[in-house]
Amino acid sequence: MRSDPSAQRPQDVLADRIRVLLSGLEVREVRMFGGIAFMVDGRMAVSAGREGDLLVRVDPKQHTALLDTPGVRQPLMGDRSMGPGWLLVEGSHLNGEGVLESWVDRSLESQAGPGTG
Repeated sequence: MRSDPSAQRPQDVLADRIRVLLSGLEVREVRMFGGIAFMVDGRMAVSAGREGDLLVRVDPKQHTALLDTPGVRQPLMGDRSMGPGWLLVEGSHLNGEGVLESWVDRSLESQAGPGTG
């Protein structure tokens, strides 16, 4: 049991919040690319980054429009873009009521849509 949440790393704080939102689903956590990835139905939905940023999988058709959201940018893997359907949301933009939940929901919806996989 953690004693002082303020002493936790940003990644762990975000991961704890994600766990609450995904409770009741069959989820597997995998450490990858420096983050804690949350696999739902065998596919990565979101990942808590080292600095508390959220890597989120979205419907590629919504990708460009969602890039206009404050605090959202195109994620890079090394020096290469991850491509349409992946966004990085800065941790400072995940604290409003329902904000993290909306990103997690958006990711789950994109996985449930036709042609995903």
